Amino acid sequence: MTEAIHSHQFSNGLVLVAETMPWVDSAAFTLLVPAGCIHEPAKRGGLSGFTCEMVLRGAGPRDSRQFVDDLDNLGVEWSEAVSTARTSFSGATLADNLPGALEIFADLVRRPHLPADQLEAARLVMQQELRAVEDEPAQKVMIEAQRHYYPDPWGRPSQGEEEAIRAIDIGEIRRHFERHYHPNGAILGIAGRFDWPALKDTVERLLGDWAPGREVSIVEGRRGKTIAHIEQETKQTHIGIAYDTVPYCDPDYFQAWGAVGVLGSGMSSRLFTEVRERRGLCYHVDASYHSLLDRAGVFCYAGTSAERAQETLDVMTRVLAELGRGIEVGELDRLKARIKSGLIMQQESSTARSSMIAVDWYHLNRVRTLDEVSQIVDGLTPESINSYLAKCPPGDFTIVTLGPSPLEVTVGLS
Repeated sequence: MTEAIHSHQFSNGLVLVAETMPWVDSAAFTLLVPAGCIHEPAKRGGLSGFTCEMVLRGAGPRDSRQFVDDLDNLGVEWSEAVSTARTSFSGATLADNLPGALEIFADLVRRPHLPADQLEAARLVMQQELRAVEDEPAQKVMIEAQRHYYPDPWGRPSQGEEEAIRAIDIGEIRRHFERHYHPNGAILGIAGRFDWPALKDTVERLLGDWAPGREVSIVEGRRGKTIAHIEQETKQTHIGIAYDTVPYCDPDYFQAWGAVGVLGSGMSSRLFTEVRERRGLCYHVDASYHSLLDRAGVFCYAGTSAERAQETLDVMTRVLAELGRGIEVGELDRLKARIKSGLIMQQESSTARSSMIAVDWYHLNRVRTLDEVSQIVDGLTPESINSYLAKCPPGDFTIVTLGPSPLEVTVGLS
């Protein structure tokens, strides 16, 4: 199977990037618009998510009920999400139904009703999301780890703040939409079975005259506390650790990604083996990579009992320190096998590819083919990853804990 990747930038700044997958009967899209949390005014945390929720309540000729019904009639599986810099809308359907699905979402980002009479219902949804975070301490500690690790506004959570959600009015939502839902900076990624000339014409018809907006500069603040504790009377303690790595666009990205995979991806990872399997210190432990446009972090999590929390933290930081001394052949071989399985599954998923090519374009201004990624992964060696780790060992940790008592941190601080 071979991939054919096309791209086109329209006069209003919108980028269409598409990958043909003629062996599938589906087509999927991911539309990224520059309306993320970094654009929220002070004391209005959650405005991006609130606006996204309101955008879904009718657009163009459809009220909120007709919007859902029309997508169901086309067999579209769809979702939306708000992140640091972007709001994304995605969907997948039969290839023949792609133009109809794109028409609905073009109305969504251009002509939403933003009905004032549904503001309170949307507010309840936002408040329920905040309460859901309070009920999931693992999620809460990692949200706080990201908030403390990145300088404001890059670490803001999409759920926002309770006080802000109570105060946001319909005028603020409409102004946020007008300022940030625009084509310059937007990316539409499409993957599946389609005809490129016809697809480009369809997108031109639906979004080609979408009026561009004014670019908005970001004023960066300070990072949060290096060590923070959230007191909560519970028998469990949740631990979040973050440290610097290279961003997605960096030439060393795959070396960094490989190091994180060895550290905390899967049941053969170092954190799982040492913290959970050998010592039985926790019920869950992992590590993940997170990248913004020009900065990135590794985020580690463990959930354990309050009695074993201090030992869990001590062992985690020791494992992180030891990672800096390098990885072994067997560890990399197991990681490569998992990565290759993921690439094979991505070949069969138009949804996964539409998201990936949009993300690639955002970070790289081009798209890596699956064959290219496969070749890069094949080329990873312990020596190449260890060379990266020698330059960028884990350290200068940001540590956030949630539980009945704060923990003592003795290593990894700047």
